[in-house]
Amino acid sequence: MQRSPYDTATALLPLVGGPANVTSVAHCMTRLRLSVADRERVDTEAVRAVPGVLGLVADGDTLQVVIGPGAVVAVTAEFETLLGTTGTTHRAPGHPAPGGLRSADSAGLAARGAELKAARARRNATPLKTALRRIADVFVPLIPALIGCGVLAGFNGLLVNAGWLPWLTPALAAIASGFMALISVFVGYNTAKVFGGTPVLGGAVAAIVVYPGVAKVTAFGVALSPGQGGVLGALAAALLAVGVERWCRGRVPDALDVLLTPTVTVLVAGLATLYGLMYAAGVVSTAIGTAANWLLATTGPLAGLVLGGLFLPLVMLGLHQALIPIHTTLIQQQGYTVLLPLLAMAGAGQVGAALAVYARLRDDTSIRTTIRSALPAGLLGVGEPLIYGVSLPLGRPFLTACAGGAAGGAFVGFFAVLGDRVGATAIGPSGWALFPLLTGNRGPALAAAVYAGGLLTGYAVGFLATYVSFDGGVPSDPSPRRSG
Repeated sequence: MQRSPYDTATALLPLVGGPANVTSVAHCMTRLRLSVADRERVDTEAVRAVPGVLGLVADGDTLQVVIGPGAVVAVTAEFETLLGTTGTTHRAPGHPAPGGLRSADSAGLAARGAELKAARARRNATPLKTALRRIADVFVPLIPALIGCGVLAGFNGLLVNAGWLPWLTPALAAIASGFMALISVFVGYNTAKVFGGTPVLGGAVAAIVVYPGVAKVTAFGVALSPGQGGVLGALAAALLAVGVERWCRGRVPDALDVLLTPTVTVLVAGLATLYGLMYAAGVVSTAIGTAANWLLATTGPLAGLVLGGLFLPLVMLGLHQALIPIHTTLIQQQGYTVLLPLLAMAGAGQVGAALAVYARLRDDTSIRTTIRSALPAGLLGVGEPLIYGVSLPLGRPFLTACAGGAAGGAFVGFFAVLGDRVGATAIGPSGWALFPLLTGNRGPALAAAVYAGGLLTGYAVGFLATYVSFDGGVPSDPSPRRSG
């Protein structure tokens, strides 16, 4: 009998230390994300044992309880109800830990995988990586809108190219483009929220970036253009606004705070945005687009090999979300990001490696059950069930999965050198789920064909490399792999 979301939330709350120990609640596509005041009050093994929980990843005072797509939304709502909160939750293209674990062997691999992730996260908690994760937190809540608008933009493009429904395409274009036209405002709002400022002040300052009137402003001898600097300019503007607001809070008398603090914040950060940040961010944004195009046009197979081969370790550390500002910048500039299809090949290598382990361990029903339960998510680009449930704890399959991703990336990169760029109109999905978002400089049909060829290459190389090199043994001491 399937456990209800209420039962799952009720079982989890005391195991994470009770309401007083939970400081924040959010969710991504597959995980309930909790921040706790005292990690020692959390019974991690009991949390993993709760029916309906597929896994647990603990990183400092942050707990990521893997529940699965769809179910996590309902459980989060029930959890917030139990806490009596109305906090904002958000979705992201999260990645669950191992699913469907019902036996000692597979559960052991899952636990080992979670321990490896936690150890790597602790050893890689540098100030730079912490800052990158916080920047990712700015963009993660925007992904559902990016996906929805991206799918509509791609569908509208098909209608326009085919000459169908001309009465509908202008409306679809407006619906798909409205969010992207104002995405800087949302970035500014979230930036202030994440970094401890007043969200609406961050949004107000970031709104300057897209205001049409900036065309009348000249900076460094050049007239500004609305949207110049894009999301990077909005991010920088909101970060400055947070700094100015904090400075004011400590110096302005309480009686005047409500009047002076927002005024000074908007004025100082706004002027700095107009006469410096927009211009600088515009230069950086242009450089990102130019570099991405040059990289693929001149070193396509090599670039694809490196990006596809190294993306799984980034996913493992959660740092892949730090690439979201780059993807978003490319989408703003060119209408699609050429990097995401290359990076998505890592998931294909992971699927191929898992299938090889499945074929090798014919008598190990527990691990084969884990693979069967995690494989559908892997095919849709959600790689962590296979990473932490199978390949990383087993050791060598993780490396051969990276090899498969590198091969798939090289395949897609080869076509980029020939002039056939493959891009995604939005970020979030990968694997098979990316097909509705594919486009390129020569149309969506060719882009989908090249991308499909890359997936097949990643599957094949990941499978063959794993099948040949993996002897079916489980490493007795995973400690050498814990270093990050």
